[in-house]
Amino acid sequence: MTNVRRYGLLAPLAAVSLAGCGLNSVPTAEEKVTAEFGDLQADYQRRADLIPNLVETVKGYAAQERTVLTQVTEARAKATSIQLNAADLEDPAKVQAYANAQAQLGGSIGRLLASFEAYPDLKSNQNFLALQDQLEGTENRINTSRQDYNEAVRQYNTTIRTFPDAIGARIFYGAKPKVPFQAAAGSDKAPSVDFNTAG
Repeated sequence: MTNVRRYGLLAPLAAVSLAGCGLNSVPTAEEKVTAEFGDLQADYQRRADLIPNLVETVKGYAAQERTVLTQVTEARAKATSIQLNAADLEDPAKVQAYANAQAQLGGSIGRLLASFEAYPDLKSNQNFLALQDQLEGTENRINTSRQDYNEAVRQYNTTIRTFPDAIGARIFYGAKPKVPFQAAAGSDKAPSVDFNTAG
């Protein structure tokens, strides 16, 4: 009976010890990263889905801007061809390639929108204005989603590196740090537009 009592007292102590070693906090933090990344992907996909409508709307107004339209279409194709899943979030090269493709698409859209400042008829077109508003709203959502994702990554990476969660993270899960999104090179510069050059 004494052994049963001793083991009976050890069971709750063992459960508390294991709970303090990241058995629950590590997968919870990892699921948060995955969920936030899913939201970010959805926002990027929404932006990609708006682009064909934008391109078709502006085609009739500025035939000389074919180069910019082609760049946007090509950037969209590249951005949607690079796939990133939850398992890839530990690979800095894959995360950076995905982020760079999305940044290139964003820059192309910026150049497209800026170039059409020279077309008053297009600027007053209701379809164009609606698409421009939707793109601006989507860009705001993307920024928010990137911030939320990066915060979830920070929390996860902190969890797997701090005691006592680090014990469970290494022993039970083999947890590796996730990669946050960083600004792509040149993303701090506004797109340049030259209205004096024919496309």
